[in-house]
Amino acid sequence: MAEVTELLGRWRQGQSGAGEELFGLVYRELRLTAAALMRREEAGHTLQPSALVNEAYLRLMAQEQGFQNRRHFCGVAGQLMRNVLIDHAREQQALKRGAGQNLLPLDTGTERGGEAAAWRWTCWTWRRH
Repeated sequence: MAEVTELLGRWRQGQSGAGEELFGLVYRELRLTAAALMRREEAGHTLQPSALVNEAYLRLMAQEQGFQNRRHFCGVAGQLMRNVLIDHAREQQALKRGAGQNLLPLDTGTERGGEAAAWRWTCWTWRRH
């Protein structure tokens, strides 16, 4: 444990390689946390625990390094993993609801056959969702 605290101090001072070395020491603990979080998710989730840990690691490296000890570091990493899961769920819901699809203005339908065609297009679009 003292080694983790020492690495946190070196990382806070900006020593190169300290973050990677720290991650290597706490990876197993973070992987267990990620697996526990993933057990709470629905079956068939597209993220794996290792991908969750790696994404949290990238977010940790982007933050300011103000961690006091191992417990603080792992707590922040756990919170970041939950945030990754929330972001992933939001992205999946957005895709499910048609994110990224091209929207057609209603007046586009009038060029192809009048108001009735525009109305049919609108109704068909709403039934799909």
